[in-house]
Amino acid sequence: KFPVLFRDDEDTFKILIATDIHLGYLEKDPVRGNDTFVTFNEILDHAQKNEVDFVLLGGDLFHENKPSRKTVHSCLESLRKYCMGDRPVQFEILSDQAVNFNYSKFPWVNYQDGNLNISIPIFSIHGNHDDPTGADALCALDILSCAGLLNHFGRSASVEKIDISPILLRKGRTKIALYGLGAIPDERLYRMFVNKQVTMLRPKEDEDSWFNLFVIHQNRSKHGATNYIPEQFLDDFINLVVWGHEHECKIAPSQNEQQCFYVSQPGSSVVTSLSPGEAVKKHIGLLHVKGKKMKMQKIALETVRTFYMEDIVLADHPDLFNPDNPKVTQAMQAFCMEKVELMLDNAERERLGNPRQPEKPLIRLRVDYTGGFEPFSVHRFSQKYVDRVANPKDIIHFFRHREQKEKNDSDLNFGKLVGRPPSEGMTLRVEDLVKQYFQTAEKKVQLSLLTERGMGEAVQEFVDKEEKDAIEELVKFQLEKTQRFLKERLTGAEEEKIDEEVRKFRESRKKNTEEEDEEVREAMTRARAHRSEDAVLVAASSDEELMDTGMKGTVDSDDGLATTSRGRGRARGRARGARGQNSMARGSSRRGRG
Repeated sequence: KFPVLFRDDEDTFKILIATDIHLGYLEKDPVRGNDTFVTFNEILDHAQKNEVDFVLLGGDLFHENKPSRKTVHSCLESLRKYCMGDRPVQFEILSDQAVNFNYSKFPWVNYQDGNLNISIPIFSIHGNHDDPTGADALCALDILSCAGLLNHFGRSASVEKIDISPILLRKGRTKIALYGLGAIPDERLYRMFVNKQVTMLRPKEDEDSWFNLFVIHQNRSKHGATNYIPEQFLDDFINLVVWGHEHECKIAPSQNEQQCFYVSQPGSSVVTSLSPGEAVKKHIGLLHVKGKKMKMQKIALETVRTFYMEDIVLADHPDLFNPDNPKVTQAMQAFCMEKVELMLDNAERERLGNPRQPEKPLIRLRVDYTGGFEPFSVHRFSQKYVDRVANPKDIIHFFRHREQKEKNDSDLNFGKLVGRPPSEGMTLRVEDLVKQYFQTAEKKVQLSLLTERGMGEAVQEFVDKEEKDAIEELVKFQLEKTQRFLKERLTGAEEEKIDEEVRKFRESRKKNTEEEDEEVREAMTRARAHRSEDAVLVAASSDEELMDTGMKGTVDSDDGLATTSRGRGRARGRARGARGQNSMARGSSRRGRG
């Protein structure tokens, strides 16, 4: 049974738990732009009012890998407002902080820094949205960590072996071993667990006296054969797992019968997709830990925008809708309007009891028009609700089940596979799209040198991380490697023999997934190094240009302004990239000073 409640005292840890805050989501939306910032302030306000010992975040604090200045500024503003102060921190850290925060230039917890006054420490792992990238493998959390406002832990650079070393905390007689693992591609981590390459280190002294808390950010529900992390992979000495990445709120700890630990899934604090899991009421958790006992107190978030969702199957209402009736479209629209109005009424009643809730709700009506029906104009329908709904363009979602043909018992039931609307509840990854493309492409456009997996990884880096040289460097890398292979095999000049050797070499690489991962990493490293070299060259050329213009005493500006010849740098304002009066010069002025 779940442990009984107990009173808080000097031996009790109070920890505020939240995941997937996604700061900056839809920040340019005129209605929903501030939702994430308002809710983040509410979360930190709960931490302050409940006088928690620390806040634990389970990844995806930011929605974008490179958050905007507005998002970073709002985050810093909130952290400074709520997490700095004179209230003393009541727990101590016993572990080697140089190991816990070994990626930081300041490898110690922020509240022990003599230059900072921290009242509420925040510990966070990174998620898949704000993971480390670039030549220096930095992420937005590292900026907050460097500023002393957050403690980023759970990083792992090696893909060959992961050793998770806990942060050891003590308050009175209660001791917590805090484990963290930032987001790693699920298939890679799955393979590492299978190959026994993930180790959770335990304290040397009294290892059974510690409350073991593990925070992870991976797929919990099964999205493919290896595209998730089964709970059975985790060690059974863990007491509680805080599971990030999944947005449906299941914050009440549920026990894994096989491993005997509890799992809490806080879910997101903002609706980022109009799917059923997001319609569940949003909560954060106040975790109390005393000795080896715990309790989780659910705290409902009041500033989250209301989200109502309903499904309609037109074929289930033969008395209302006949596809052969010329006026069936008007009947469908009237029925949908009735459903939307009902959801709006429910949202208004809920908001009356909570004035902090945003005024306009999110509404989603999924309409299954299987059976000969035709969808009506969603745009025209949405115009009626522009002033009443936060998502007028997305209110109606039409989908149709694929018709099932007669099949044998041994055939696959494709109907089950497409039972959900394709845009709801599932996420297509870039590498999956690349793989699907080459599986269905004609023979003449099939890959003969690269593998689908490698190309998918490179395209993902190009799309998600803006590594512009990723694909080019991967092609170069594989070409060089294949050339070395052919030279070692002393292959003759016969074209057929060369093609056969290349095909064999490609197939051998496809089977060796670890070697292929290493090749992709090497190519990405070269791409980042190439980008860094370009940046240095650009900076150097800019310096030369500045020196040149300074010597001549003129400013060569594209906005057609007159320049001075006094040679002492007086002609500066307009030449620094500002807009000139000549419209032809916009966007092309050089940055330089005379």
